[in-house]
Parts: sequence; structure tokens; C-alpha cells
Amino acid sequence: MTRQAIKYWYLVHKWTSLVSTVFLLLLCLTGLPLIFHEEIEAIFDPHPVPRALPADSPTINYDKVIAGALAARPDEVVRFVGLEPDDAYGAVFTGKTLVPPPLDGHVHLFDKRSGELFAPEPPDTGFMDVVLRLHTDLFLGLPGYLLLGAMGLLLVASLVSGVVVYTPFMRKLDFATVRTGRSRRLQWLDLHNVLGMVTLVWVLVVGVTGVINTLALPIVGLWQNGQLAEMTAPYKNAPPLKTLGSLHAALDTARAAAPELEPVFVAFPGTLFSSQHHYAVFMRGKTPVTSKLLKPALIDAQTGQLTDMRDMPLYVRALLISQPLHFGDYGRLPLKIVWAVLDVIAIVVLGSGVYLWWGRRRQLPQALLAIEQRARA
Repeated sequence: MTRQAIKYWYLVHKWTSLVSTVFLLLLCLTGLPLIFHEEIEAIFDPHPVPRALPADSPTINYDKVIAGALAARPDEVVRFVGLEPDDAYGAVFTGKTLVPPPLDGHVHLFDKRSGELFAPEPPDTGFMDVVLRLHTDLFLGLPGYLLLGAMGLLLVASLVSGVVVYTPFMRKLDFATVRTGRSRRLQWLDLHNVLGMVTLVWVLVVGVTGVINTLALPIVGLWQNGQLAEMTAPYKNAPPLKTLGSLHAALDTARAAAPELEPVFVAFPGTLFSSQHHYAVFMRGKTPVTSKLLKPALIDAQTGQLTDMRDMPLYVRALLISQPLHFGDYGRLPLKIVWAVLDVIAIVVLGSGVYLWWGRRRQLPQALLAIEQRARA
């Protein structure tokens, strides 16, 4: 590669890094607690401890759970039911309308064995919620998602150009060499390069999955207007439902249609993830990979019969796989610790990059002054 080409690649690396650095530092700093969000929430916002039940205790009836949630909040409607298989508790999400603002509503936890309901609480607005919003959309909604997605693309360009610039440099020194006997700035340059190469693959994976995650809203919209519209097409001109049928029966229908899967989430009719006439029961597998993929079963909310059940399109599956990979959720705590260490190293790389740019910026006027003084001598 010619010297001129390397110069161009260096400029690409320099400016893509500088433009995105502030945002990437914010993402790394907010991403650190989000890696351990489950552990943090378990400490500061623990769920009630499941009580022992006698052997003859009645099993859960989801219709009674829904009735109890509506009795507790008679001015609200049920939007979703969470049935996370790994949790002892499920959750009923109610709101003033079927599509309210995110924080307009209540969460009703219930024991998944007996259906015992606990007092409704407003959605979490604590520290972790603020961190999550900063990390995902900067409290800007779709424009924030797209802005952070653009910064992710700049990160990828910075990584590729950094490899191109660093490769010729590697031929002169052994890999991972840090020249400690020279200037402080040179030591930081070597450290910046070494740490950047060590974390290259991880940062690239996190960056690419982060870009995919920023497209969550457009991807969901594409699915709603595509596959979901096809699955509910026979009901397009059907009259609105006056009453809803049994949620318990709908769950039984979904389990019978896919016994190898387990329900994780139910969207009620009229919400964004369903039609006006269906319970959308989202099912998942039981392996580390299939547990991250969702398969919706549309159950007629009046008759309890299965209308359709399909695998999600490839673009939705890419989103579902990228979300836990982005935060290291596949390997539980050991992988989360690895993710956290790499996150801290990435912060050092970003900080050292700013330091090197600022130091070079200060040295340049001094160098020009020295040249001018020599010219006058």
C-alpha cells in the first residue's frame, strides 16, 4: 500500500473516531451497568420471595389473574402478559389505553404457580431505566435510535481503517510492544494500538449488533406491515370484538400447537404486537439459541382457535439474536464478566485516542513555531 493510501486511511480513522468518540464513551459507560442489569435489579428491586404452597393448592387460572388485575385497576385495560419461563413470577401490564405512552400504566406481578396477585406498581423509572434510555435512544425516540446507529457505523469504519493503518506499523515491531523507554505520548500510542487490536473482534461484534438494535423500531414496523398483516388478513373486515374470550384457553391452544416451545409473552388484541381480534402468544425454544428466538401464535380471541403460527422473518431473528449478544446474555454471569472487562478496555482505548489527538493538536502549533524560528535564523 502506498504512503498516500495509508494517509487517506489514517484520516478516515482519525475523523470517524473523533466524531463518534463522545457517543461511544457514553454507550460504553452506560453499557457497563446494563451488562449486569439482572443482578443489579435483584439487589435493589427484588421480587417477593415465593411462599411455600401446600400440595393441594389450586393451579393457576390466567383468566382469574386478568380479572384480579382489572379489579385492582378498573380504569385501565390489559395490554400484555409476561410469562418469562426462568422467573417464578409473571406480570400483567395494564394501561389507560391499549397503546399508551410507555410509562402510563401499571405492572401486576403474580405467582405463576397459584396465580396470586401482588399490589400493582407503576413502571420502573429508577436509575437503571434512565441508563437504558440513555444507552438506546438518548431519550429522543426514533431519532435517537438512528443517531446512535449512525455512530455505530462510524465505529465500524474506525475499526477497519485502524487495522489498515496499524498493519504496516506492526511490521516494524513485535505484536503488543509498548515502548516504555520513550516519550509518554508514544507509550500511550502503543497502548492504544495494542488494546485496540486485542479488543477488535469484540468491539466489532458489539458495534454491529448495536447498529442492528438501533433499527428495532423500523424492524418491528416492517414485521407488523408484512408478516403480521398476512397472518391476520382473513380478519381485515371482521367487526370489532365486544368481549374477549379466555386467555387460559388461548395459552392451552398455543402450547398444544407447539409443545416443544414455551410461551413467554402475550400481546392482547389491539396492541402493537397483535391484531384487533387475536391474542398473540409469543413462544420460544429451550436451547441457548432458540430461547432467544420468538415464534408468534395468533389465537382467535373469541373462539380460542389457532389462526396462524409462523417463524419470524430473517430480519426479525437477526434482531432477536443480536440483542442478547450485545450485552453478553448468552453465557450468564461468566460471559457478562468477560463483557465487562472488554468494555472497560474499550473505554481506555477511546480515552487514549482523545488524549493522543489532543496532544498532537497542542504539539502542532509548537512545531510550526519552531520551523518559523529556524527559517528566520
